Amino acid sequence: MRHPVVHFEIASNNAKQLRRFYSLLFQWRMDPGPTDDYSEVHSGADGGIEGGIFQTQGDTPPYVTIYVAVEDVQAYLERAKLLGGECLQPPMTIPGVGTIGLFRDPAGNPVGLVQERASAKEARAYNARAA
Repeated sequence: MRHPVVHFEIASNNAKQLRRFYSLLFQWRMDPGPTDDYSEVHSGADGGIEGGIFQTQGDTPPYVTIYVAVEDVQAYLERAKLLGGECLQPPMTIPGVGTIGLFRDPAGNPVGLVQERASAKEARAYNARAA
C-alpha cells in the first residue's frame, strides 16, 4: 500500500486570523468543524487534500501537521519509535473518520497517522472519480 498524505492541520494561537488569511489568500472555504475552535478547510482543488485550522491551547506554539494514511496506526507508532520517533498521541477513534495517532519525528516535527474507516475510503474514492 502506498501511504499518501490525506489531511493537514494548521494550529495557531489566533485561529480566527489564520482562517481569514488562508481564506483570502487561496480562496479556501472554511466550514465549522467538530468543535468550536476547529474549522474544516476545503481547498476545492482537484487532487488536493482537505485539512483543518484550529486554536492552540495554553502556551502551545503554532504548528503544522500532516496526516499519512496507514493500515494500522499502532503498528506505525511502534515502528516510528524504533526508528527514533516519539509517540505523542496513541491510537484514538474519531467517529466518521477512523483511527488517528501522532508521533514526533527525530527532528521534532509532529506527524499524524490515520487509518480510515472503509466508508471514508469509499467516499474519498467516489469523490475523486466524480471530480
